[in-house]
Amino acid sequence: MISVDNLRVEFGGFTLFDGVSFVVNKKDRIALVGKNGAGKSTLLKILAGEQSPTSGTINKPKDLTIGYLPQHMSLKDTRTVREEAETAFEGVRQLEAQIDRLNEELANRTDYDSASYQALIERVTSLSEHYQMMGGNNYYAELERTLVGLGFRRSDLERPTAEFSGGWRMRIELAKLLLRRPDVLLLDEPTNHLDIESIQWLETFIATRANAVILVSHDRAFLDNTTTRTIEIELGRIYDYRAKYSDYVVLRKERREQQLRAYENQRKMIADTEAFIERFRYKATKAVQVQSRIKQLEKVERIEVDEVDTAMLNLKFPPAPRSGSYPVIAEEVAKRFGDHLVFEHVNFTIHRGDKVAFVGRNGEGKSTLVKCIMGEINDYTGKLTLGHNVKIGYFAQNQAQLLDENRTVFETIDYVAQGDIRTKIRDILGAFMFGGEAIDKKVAVLSGGERTRLAMIRLLLEPVNLLILDEPTNHLDMRSKDVLKDALKAFDGTLIVVSHDREFLDGLVGKVYEFGNQRVVEHLGGIYDFLEKKKLENLRELERPRETPSAPSATPEEPTQNKLSYEARKEQNRAIKKLERQVADLEKRVADLEAQVATIETRLATPEGASDTVLYEDYATAKRQLSEAMDEWTERSMELEEMRENM
Repeated sequence: MISVDNLRVEFGGFTLFDGVSFVVNKKDRIALVGKNGAGKSTLLKILAGEQSPTSGTINKPKDLTIGYLPQHMSLKDTRTVREEAETAFEGVRQLEAQIDRLNEELANRTDYDSASYQALIERVTSLSEHYQMMGGNNYYAELERTLVGLGFRRSDLERPTAEFSGGWRMRIELAKLLLRRPDVLLLDEPTNHLDIESIQWLETFIATRANAVILVSHDRAFLDNTTTRTIEIELGRIYDYRAKYSDYVVLRKERREQQLRAYENQRKMIADTEAFIERFRYKATKAVQVQSRIKQLEKVERIEVDEVDTAMLNLKFPPAPRSGSYPVIAEEVAKRFGDHLVFEHVNFTIHRGDKVAFVGRNGEGKSTLVKCIMGEINDYTGKLTLGHNVKIGYFAQNQAQLLDENRTVFETIDYVAQGDIRTKIRDILGAFMFGGEAIDKKVAVLSGGERTRLAMIRLLLEPVNLLILDEPTNHLDMRSKDVLKDALKAFDGTLIVVSHDREFLDGLVGKVYEFGNQRVVEHLGGIYDFLEKKKLENLRELERPRETPSAPSATPEEPTQNKLSYEARKEQNRAIKKLERQVADLEKRVADLEAQVATIETRLATPEGASDTVLYEDYATAKRQLSEAMDEWTERSMELEEMRENM
């Protein structure tokens, strides 16, 4: 669908990448990877048509549709969530209005035998077929399903977008992109504003319902669950692997080892040949052999070993001053914003040296509780006690965006540094990969990851013993995340980290506090212990939106699972087995219909198929049946999950 040929991009004399060529095929799932500043976001902008390369070409069909989600965007706040999402169907609604006008014209005409009347009928038929192919009247259900999948409650859909934070408004933009179903979906860090459940929903959507996808993400698990091809940008060149991210890491290592072995073998062969030539160059009896070896050397195609970017983040937190045994104690803490209860009855004790994670759906109060601990919010009820000699280092998820874009990298740190630390600014910046001329870069030209690293340097300016990090890995590349994780594991103080990055939390935290349903629940163990426990104990209700159309309101008279009689449990087991069979049958039907749609699409792409009106009718029917099957599968699955939870 898209052919990239010999692309070159320069910024102020610096070559970002050169000679980049690759092809994007239908249904490709491509992960675009590389260190911060390598050019990933720039390449997405070029593919989206928002930026032009220095040289090279991008070839794509005229009717190709591209959906692009950048890292940052300016959003309008003049509509409700539903109205804003409905703009994704502007083309469908215009088509609907056009069909209505033409039908009205048909109803008012009486020249049934005229050529123009027949032409009008054919026009209405053609537009109606196209309307059904675009989803027809099913788009309202699809809109709700997508918004709820991304974490919105149904009651949120009528709220003005101005009431939502930037992260939630970014979800609306993501929903609009997904609803448009473009031929190529370009996503730049889509998981930065999503909680774990919404990430899992997006993984399923991309894997089963999207067309071609190219995405930039630093979430390893997300990449592994969504992509089958990896394109790496390194030192201005690209390396294309037909493999998911975890396999690409292994293949990249194997490729370099093979290159090194071949390079060493060839270097030894060349050295031996040159030694032979030098030894027998002047012996007449060996003249023929010498000339043969010289020609042999001239024909050797020299093996090159791929350059490797060795610039690495060097991060080590200063020794933590000793604090009291219990840095944070919460007793019956509750917080409201007006009539809205965020959480209540929050009780926990964090011990010195603990490394804990705050997780849960967005909007459940993780950042709010952090601000209470920080003292930025004081109008909570209950008691929050900080231990003796607690010194807090805080990294907020919006700090990277709050940097002054007119300052240089050096000026940004020099402005906040005090005392002797000012003499070490260049060393600190170098450790964070801001060496050489990079310290004179303006903040405005830095990538998202570079801004995050710059904001994080502030944490090193004075020793602390309680680190609170709110989404610290957003925009950090894989290697930088690994270095940060190792530094945090070695940190001898106490750590509270708010994050949705499963791989980053794995092996780092030993306790998880889950926010949901206005409560904070403590889970001992790591993040994957927590996720597995939730699956086994059916605690997903804590993360699911509180409103679901099929959820009955609980009453005190309803029997609990302990009060269910043997016969009732037996009957419920039968109902569960029946639903399981229905879900399995629907999954098979969805798979069959998807295969049928794909087959018809292939035929429609041919000249014969494009002119076959019956084929268009079959396609519209198959698409409608697929949508209905997906809706029914969703409803049955929700019923099954709810029934299992009530066992």
